[in-house]
Amino acid sequence: MKIEVNATSRKAQGTGASRRLRKAGRVPGIVYGSSEPVLIDLDQNSLYYALQNEAFHASILTLNLEGKKEQVLLRDFQMHPFRQQVQHIDFQRVAKDKKIHMKVPLHFLNAEIAPGVKLGGGIISHVLNELEIACLPADLPEFIEVDLANLELGHSVHVSDIKLPKGVELAGHHHAGDAVATVQVPRGAVEAAATAATEEAAAEAPAAPAEADK
Repeated sequence: MKIEVNATSRKAQGTGASRRLRKAGRVPGIVYGSSEPVLIDLDQNSLYYALQNEAFHASILTLNLEGKKEQVLLRDFQMHPFRQQVQHIDFQRVAKDKKIHMKVPLHFLNAEIAPGVKLGGGIISHVLNELEIACLPADLPEFIEVDLANLELGHSVHVSDIKLPKGVELAGHHHAGDAVATVQVPRGAVEAAATAATEEAAAEAPAAPAEADK
């Protein structure tokens, strides 16, 4: 998916200038990397809705800066504490021949047919929802699929079980043995079973001898 972002250059800096931009429906931002940083501003509404798109966070974006286009990655953004307003945004330029580090979302497949769910009555617990990877820009996936079709009750899918796309390698703090998703018995079922066991044990216990009549 190719996503293009339109921006204009800005010269004014500082808190006051940024406040005026936001009141005018614009978002202050910056583009950095490989050459001089450039201050920019973008349309608030367009940017806010673009940020709702998962792919916007894990794709190579085309930044159209007044007719000049370059490839960038979203690196950071700040939201207003309680308004639906983007306060600031950072983009980083990318070079075709240099590896990038990104956090890519995980898409879980076949959860409904996993034996631990279908036969064991368990529920899927997601331990990780994204992986940090390294790759060349051309190899960057929008997401990575995790197949849960063979997951048994009480078992886990680990990082080592995930098939990474060609040209993609793990980065960051991940280890092969880290759990990505597990199938667990629902807590309510565990508590119900414990309660039933307690009641059954109480029912089977011999009755206490009645106190002898005086």
